[in-house]
Parts: sequence; structure tokens; C-alpha cells
Amino acid sequence: MFKSIALYCKESFDELVHKTTWPTRKELMETAVTVLIASIIIAIIVFAIDSVFEQIMKLVYSFIG
Repeated sequence: MFKSIALYCKESFDELVHKTTWPTRKELMETAVTVLIASIIIAIIVFAIDSVFEQIMKLVYSFIG
């Protein structure tokens, strides 16, 4: 059992070090900026939907109460 765990760890390390293609710093920065912009856009959309829903609910409650 311990041999299989050790073999798994050795193969995982070998794959991470020798077989994985890691992105460059420039690629990481571009991806981070893309994620940041997408997150801001999604946050603005959610805020807008929430604001519209809030106004609709205020209107509904004004008719009820």
C-alpha cells in the first residue's frame, strides 16, 4: 500500500515538473485581467437586476400596504 502511495506521489511530481506546460507571466497577467473585467461586469449586471427587483418590490408593497 505504501509503495503505491509513494509511486503515485513520484509520478504526480514527475508530471508536474516535466510534463506540464506552465503559462508565462504575461499569459497569467492577461488571464487575471480578463477574469477581473468579467467579474466586474457580472457584478454590475447583478447589481442592476437587484436594483430593478427592489424597485418592483417597493411598488408591489405600496399597493399592498
